[in-house]
Order: sequence, then C-alpha cells, then structure tokens
Amino acid sequence: MPTNENQQKSSELVRGFEPYTPAKGEEYMSEPMRAHFTFILNKWKQELMQEVDRTVDHMKDEAANFPDPADRASQEEEFSLELRARDRERKLIKKIDKTLQLILDEEYGWCESCGIEIGVRRLEARPTADLCIDCKTLAEIKEKQVGK
Repeated sequence: MPTNENQQKSSELVRGFEPYTPAKGEEYMSEPMRAHFTFILNKWKQELMQEVDRTVDHMKDEAANFPDPADRASQEEEFSLELRARDRERKLIKKIDKTLQLILDEEYGWCESCGIEIGVRRLEARPTADLCIDCKTLAEIKEKQVGK
C-alpha cells in the first residue's frame, strides 16, 4: 500500500517534472520533445481521473439523508461544489485528449492563431496551450474590452 509520502512524490511528478533540455541543434517538437509532453499530459490526465474516482467514493460514503434541513442543505452545497469542480476537470480531460491527438498528428506546439512556435517553457507551464504568449495576451485584452 503506498504511503502518504509516496503519493505526494507521485503527484509531484507532473508538477516537479524534469524540464526538457533540447539537444544542440534539435528540431522543435522532435520525437523526444513530443514524448516529454505526452508523458506530462498523460500523467496530468491520470491525476484528474483519480480525483474523479475519489469524488465518487466520497459522495457515496458521505451521502446521508439528514433530518435537519440545514445539515441537508450544507451537504448538498458541498456536493454541488465538488460536482462543479469535477465538471471543470472533465472539460480539462477533453482538452488534454485533444492535445494528445495534436501530438500524435505532429501538429502540437504551434500557435493556432499566427503559426509560430509556442515554446517549450510555455508548454511546460501550460501543456494544453494552443496560442503563443503574444496571441494569448491580445486575446485577453480583446476579451476585457468586449466585457465577456
């Protein structure tokens, strides 16, 4: 049975992964680079799936029919917050799957807007990024101006 320390080390694998160091003259999004991001994305997806399982188990274990309306409302609010978080994670899992497909299609790592390289460090910080930092910044400025 894994100890709490082992679980912590396992969960730090994605957050504390070894940054990719390209070989001298290595082409952007080479096979080793794509393998690096595939590993990060699969590990992240695995962690999210484990959270989903924990939530389901928690809700089964904690589900009770409280006679007191205040207790029942508190539990329903807690479950509602958990389900909202899991819904966001479900959407993130879909985005991870889309990103993994881009890697397989060898279309990963380039900005969808302008076509330039997104960059290894930005992708390590946000593996599902599909815009370079300049295009993302412009998109955020436009979003604030429109007021969405």
